[in-house]
Amino acid sequence: MDRGLRRLVLGTLLAAYPGPVPPDWAVGLVADGLAGHVLFGRNVHTPEQVAASTAVLRAARADVLVAIDEEGGDVTRLAHATGSPYPGNAALGVVDDPTLTRRVHEAIGSELARLGIGVNLAPTVDVNTADDNPVIGTRSFGADPARVAAHSAAAVLGLQAAGVAACAKHFPGHGATVVDSHHELPTVDVSPAVLRERDLPPFAAVVAAGSRAVMTAHIRVPRLTGDDPATFSRAALVDLLRGEYGFTGTLVTDALEMRGAALAAGGIGPGAVRALAAGADLLCLGARVDAALVERVVGEVVDALTDGRLDRARVEQAAARTAALAAPVPATAAAPEPDLGYAAARRAVRVEGTVAGLADPLVVQVHAASTVAEGRVPWGLGPHLADAEQVRVVAADADPAALRQLAGDRPIVLVGRHLHRVPGGSALVEALAATGPVTVVELGWPGGWRPSGVRAFVTTYGASHANARAAAEVLGLATDRGR
Repeated sequence: MDRGLRRLVLGTLLAAYPGPVPPDWAVGLVADGLAGHVLFGRNVHTPEQVAASTAVLRAARADVLVAIDEEGGDVTRLAHATGSPYPGNAALGVVDDPTLTRRVHEAIGSELARLGIGVNLAPTVDVNTADDNPVIGTRSFGADPARVAAHSAAAVLGLQAAGVAACAKHFPGHGATVVDSHHELPTVDVSPAVLRERDLPPFAAVVAAGSRAVMTAHIRVPRLTGDDPATFSRAALVDLLRGEYGFTGTLVTDALEMRGAALAAGGIGPGAVRALAAGADLLCLGARVDAALVERVVGEVVDALTDGRLDRARVEQAAARTAALAAPVPATAAAPEPDLGYAAARRAVRVEGTVAGLADPLVVQVHAASTVAEGRVPWGLGPHLADAEQVRVVAADADPAALRQLAGDRPIVLVGRHLHRVPGGSALVEALAATGPVTVVELGWPGGWRPSGVRAFVTTYGASHANARAAAEVLGLATDRGR
């Protein structure tokens, strides 16, 4: 392989590696010109270890990109072992204080900058108009385009004030989908006019705010992208985002290993060729990456350059935009305020009904699966409670009568995430409510669902450590141990 072409193509790839220490192959690829690596939870043990890892990568090449998905709320890599100390976007949207949103994202960005991480693959700026959306939900600032736009711009300004490049996602909008693009290719069958009114205002706002990067969505919008996902659509990436909305920064793909892209292209390598041809600049390969995969993708792209399927000038343009993303961002953010995330989460809690008299309850936590984006992160009221008895159940298998018998004369506090979407979740709530007082704590996206017959319905709009702490405090059950 031509060494110059190999280095050129490597400059458009964002890889990943396993474990807390960058292996030799990951460091070697950086020295050879690889754009950079994304950090996942498996790469994070302690802050000191993360800082040491990024220092190793920067020693291989000073302008390496080190990126992470640190959205706050339900999607956290730095706090994957405990849950984030910040509420996510849905909670911030409910509070509806753009200044607070900016401060929270400044604090997140300041932490990343201290650890040597230069790009945050955030914020999520999708307008969550589908209550049953399985992958966005609490990651969104809400369902109102104007509100989402205002908070999206504030988040971008906050991150970049901390010296970290923001990457707003997922263009042209993943909020109206009812399937997860990690598993299949979602279709949003609306007109460009609907997109401009409903999904695109936040992207216009982040472009105006100077977001240094935008991430593509593996979603199909037939009247814009045809049969392809937006990641492979020049009409979406170049004509719409760059031409109509004036974006001049770096276009980053969502992970090409996701089935929404890989199935459409026939694999990660062919997907890389198609994404570059469509106008993408930085290709995120995914989480399961090794040296062999990187070399295979490089080979596919070099072959496309050699046989004329891909124009060299296009790849040079992509590599130049990616290199520009690595340029330092001057930091202007003030020092983060202590307990900022916990105070913000308390402002987001909403109570319908009464939560008085909940001393010594039976706390029932309903199992809910995590998405690929969230990963396995602890959630629930457990760490924040004093002596309350707690049980965990699968909603579809739970026996309401047995739970009521276990509770005896005590009230029941039922805790869940997206309960209206959990199989058997709403039925369990209503069956328990028919046998005695029940307080429901919803740590997910409630949408329009409200259970009947419950004593109180408490919504936090997120399941982060901060969100759960806020719920425990509102219920009068919190102990200092949880802090």
